[in-house]
Amino acid sequence: MAPDGDVSVVRDRRRDFGEHIVRIRVLRVPESSKFPDGIKYGYHFGEKGSDDPILRYDNHHGTHERHDGSTIEELDEFPGYEALLRRFIRELPDEYTP
Repeated sequence: MAPDGDVSVVRDRRRDFGEHIVRIRVLRVPESSKFPDGIKYGYHFGEKGSDDPILRYDNHHGTHERHDGSTIEELDEFPGYEALLRRFIRELPDEYTP
């Protein structure tokens, strides 16, 4: 758990693939009603400069979501950020390994 007001980077990786980008970012944040696990994450795959991701998992608004283009699906269960990262990587096209 991070102390109040303290945010630390657990993982931050960005890979550029021409016109596409993969970014994996995990932050340890103070536990709160919005982030009860003390983790804020975003796993993003998309075209550079695009408003909509091709694929994204995040909890930026306090709920665990999967973005597929402009479609947003709230996840029923959160298996943990590491298990969700493995799922994200499995869903990426083979040529975009982070």
